[in-house]
Amino acid sequence: MTKRKRIDLGSEEARRLAKEIWDRTFLSEGTMVAFPLCFPGASAPIPPDESHITALDVASDGTIYGGTSGRRVHLFAGAFHQATGAVFDLGGVEDATGCPAICCGTEHIVACVNGQSEGRLLRCPLQPLPRDLIQEWGFSRPRIEDLGPAVAGEKIVDAVALREKGVIFIATEGHLLAMEIASGEKKILGEIPGFGCLAIGSQGSVFGLDEGESLWRYRPQDGSLERSSLPLPEGDWYRCPLRWARDPIEGILYTADGDGRLFAFAEEYGFTGPIGRTPLTPIGPMAVTFDGRLFGTCGDGIAQFFCYNPESGFVKSLGVAVSTIERRRYGYAFGDAVTGRYGQLFFGEDDDGGHIWIYFPSILPRASSSRNPI
Repeated sequence: MTKRKRIDLGSEEARRLAKEIWDRTFLSEGTMVAFPLCFPGASAPIPPDESHITALDVASDGTIYGGTSGRRVHLFAGAFHQATGAVFDLGGVEDATGCPAICCGTEHIVACVNGQSEGRLLRCPLQPLPRDLIQEWGFSRPRIEDLGPAVAGEKIVDAVALREKGVIFIATEGHLLAMEIASGEKKILGEIPGFGCLAIGSQGSVFGLDEGESLWRYRPQDGSLERSSLPLPEGDWYRCPLRWARDPIEGILYTADGDGRLFAFAEEYGFTGPIGRTPLTPIGPMAVTFDGRLFGTCGDGIAQFFCYNPESGFVKSLGVAVSTIERRRYGYAFGDAVTGRYGQLFFGEDDDGGHIWIYFPSILPRASSSRNPI
């Protein structure tokens, strides 16, 4: 969780930060909208010190689900298609200050939350939010089931879902386990080091960071866990947490090392790259839209957005996040990112008074054609 500190506006640090902001252009491509964690005009947002968005996922109907970190964890659902435009607070979670992951199944969501000493698993039904919020609608909070600790005495690091199989895979500080979403039945699959994010590969295997600059791989097809199965490319893999972004069409995974060098990974071919380099480090959350372009954040304190285009092979700096629709807001720190139902990108703001940032990328120019318009 990023805790923003107070800065003396007349100090040398304030002048340095002002120059840093000035030297970085603000958003130069596409459109961003910062959406508060509420139903504007009808409900109050999640309290500022409980609203650091650190986990996002998207259900098959396009509803966005998320979890916050801070003084207390909140789970929420957001609808942004048709005549909706609302975030619904599903409820606060007592004795939990961090939410490292949230996963959508076909009927439920599962949230991973961490308390002082260990991580727990929570489950609640997917929300049948109305498709039309022009008129007044009432909402009732669902019952959030506490399924107990993932592994006793260990905090949760990350989780990913195989939605079509109804299973989520959870990495704790020392173990990998699987849980059936419908029944809540958990099974420890083996021991792993507890750092870095998880990812689903192009052939359905689960990957995570192992010791010795390598990846471990779990194959759901035969239940095998292979430690140090794949060496990572040469790079700095321990200065910042390992992050992934998955192409929703082709299943290609993108990641980056501590120096901002980008790599592509496919189970069939292994790693490719470095394919580019981001303008700043460390790398923040990333997501891939339907045309194959990778968007993400980079930089510490005041994050800058970037875009990698696999067609051209270029990495482009897009500037610092700014939303000017309805009211002006600047975004400096982000905790997670997902691709929406229509190719828009959602970034969760990891800051006090966190917002969901919806990014609509610019449309790429169509290749020239000799055809006459009709």
